[in-house]
Amino acid sequence: MYQDLLLATDGSEGATRATEHAIELAYRLESTLHILSVSEEGPHSSEKRDKMRSDPESEAESAVADAEHAATDAGIETTTTVRQGVPQEEIVDFADQQGMDMIIVGTVGRSGLDKLVVGSVAEEVVQNATVPVITVRETDAE
Repeated sequence: MYQDLLLATDGSEGATRATEHAIELAYRLESTLHILSVSEEGPHSSEKRDKMRSDPESEAESAVADAEHAATDAGIETTTTVRQGVPQEEIVDFADQQGMDMIIVGTVGRSGLDKLVVGSVAEEVVQNATVPVITVRETDAE
């Protein structure tokens, strides 16, 4: 039922936690883990790029490589893909095009004005995906 799992990662702490969960799930279900990172485009990408990333394509490639290394060390079969675009749109599109059975994505727990201004990739994925989505919090609830 869940043979093809999609892990969406950007290399952040939340994505690292999601990677740990995705690897465990893929191991238990004997599934292939498809790892996707999106070099971001969109209304807030230049703002993020200026503050956080000097080379978004390189950051995306590094994120998939780190997740792939962790998964293969655990004996999980993987594929990796880097796309360019709006992350939430690319994640849902990839899942649909490639016939994924489930999506695993990290969250950062934004709230209030920050969430309204920046939005939530995970929330958009949950709302638009045609397959089940597992969200993993960046930190444990306090």
